[in-house]
Amino acid sequence: MKILVGLSGGVDSAVAAYLLKKQGHEVIGAMMSIWDNSVPSPKTKSVDACFGPEDEDIETVRKIAAFLDIPVEIIDCHGEYERVVLDNFKAEYKEGRTPNPCVWCNAYIKFGVLPAAAKKAGISFDKFATGHYADIVFNEDLKMYQLKKPKDKSKDQTYFLYRLPQKTLSETIFPLSSYTKNEVREIAKDINLPVAEKPDSQDFYCGDYNDILQFKAKPGDIADKSGKVLGKHNGIWNYTIGKRKGLGLPGGTKEPLYVINILAKQNVIIVGSKEDLYSSSLIAEKVSWGSIIAPKTPIEVFAKIRQQHTAAKAAVIPHESEKTKVRVNFQTPQMSVTSGQSVVFYQGDTVLGGGIINKES
Repeated sequence: MKILVGLSGGVDSAVAAYLLKKQGHEVIGAMMSIWDNSVPSPKTKSVDACFGPEDEDIETVRKIAAFLDIPVEIIDCHGEYERVVLDNFKAEYKEGRTPNPCVWCNAYIKFGVLPAAAKKAGISFDKFATGHYADIVFNEDLKMYQLKKPKDKSKDQTYFLYRLPQKTLSETIFPLSSYTKNEVREIAKDINLPVAEKPDSQDFYCGDYNDILQFKAKPGDIADKSGKVLGKHNGIWNYTIGKRKGLGLPGGTKEPLYVINILAKQNVIIVGSKEDLYSSSLIAEKVSWGSIIAPKTPIEVFAKIRQQHTAAKAAVIPHESEKTKVRVNFQTPQMSVTSGQSVVFYQGDTVLGGGIINKES
């Protein structure tokens, strides 16, 4: 089989390509180039990140391809990345929401634009593969492909992949689904892979988000639930739900204060106690049911409201008229439910789907 492998310059995608070649497949490497030179280069680079200057990554990908003796293409995706990921990123922050750019990048760029652009460039292949920790299984009863958690639950990346549609799932392979991260590292060391010791990417962007946003300061009030003004801010985009440190408030409060709401239209940050951060339900929009037929009646799930969140028991209630909108009622209140983030629905190891959190209630 001829397989296009998305290479990032990291150990996971490199080992994925190695395993596929070892299995006898014809492997072609492809790296998506997404860096936009209109964004200032980060002044500091404390962690490896997905979005940033690419010279070193391109050189590393070429070294990996040479080591594995596979061809590699650098595919320019920066225009589509700007329109789909960065424009959404800016729009969401301007509205006081906290987006997850990795969700949009995976759904539309990495698994959409990249393989499509490769085909347009004349590269033929049967399947597309990446180094994600996830799995895909065909459900014979439903006659549908289903996204599943991988063997290594500690590295599970399905939260970022829940928007992949059936066509994409049918054309995708995750070679690392049955491996742990430690096993992948060991394979890399055993074959002397050039990136065997390279650290994992830790974030979407390693610099200050304001480098991307480039918004002019827009001062406003920081107030408590009663409306009492406690301080000032320079822009709502500098705050997220649950933020405690760096609020810029005068000292002397009786208890720690957290951001509990962001009122974009009023340009006001609302602060309150830790107890105020808990929500028993939420509304999700732009819901995508990737692994099942969209339910018409309430279903019981485990819902995850961010990547590091422990999925919680919840009921998903479809909207009466809007097919891509649901209410999620948690069995127990959850902390820091944040507009703009994704809520992803699981039953066992199966990812049913998910949506974008629109508001807390």
